[in-house]
Amino acid sequence: MVIVAAAAAVGSGDGDAASPIAAAPSTAPVVVPSTVAAAPPAVIAPAPSSAASAPETYAAPAVPALSVSRQNAVESAEGYLDFSSFSRTGLIKQLEFEHFSSADATYAVDHVTVDWDEQAARSAKSYMEFSSFSRQGLIDQLKFEGFTAAQAKHGADAVGL
Repeated sequence: MVIVAAAAAVGSGDGDAASPIAAAPSTAPVVVPSTVAAAPPAVIAPAPSSAASAPETYAAPAVPALSVSRQNAVESAEGYLDFSSFSRTGLIKQLEFEHFSSADATYAVDHVTVDWDEQAARSAKSYMEFSSFSRQGLIDQLKFEGFTAAQAKHGADAVGL
């Protein structure tokens, strides 16, 4: 590496020091050799990729834990189904009556193992133990409780109507 510096020379070089022009400085390039050689800038290249390198992996997002409220709603729904018969909508309404949110009640009913046809048959049997119904009257009563038309007909069939 070479460093160029400017040096000022006084005088014109012809020996006339009294001249105003001679008193003006003149510049001439001076070459000063460098004692330390600078290293070229380092270039860092990425390592070559190989086909055998492991693929990038990502952690799966964590599944949120079941909230306490939803867990309680599920347990309550299971408890109701153990001793009484309900339609899907009837069970949701019962859980809402117990002050579970609509979302938690619906979640609970959707996450319990239940045969709604069996629930309609149990409900029909219960009605027939305490009252007399025509086939259509029982079907209408079961539909009023929230059973679908098919479930209500299944309930009436289950009690022989």
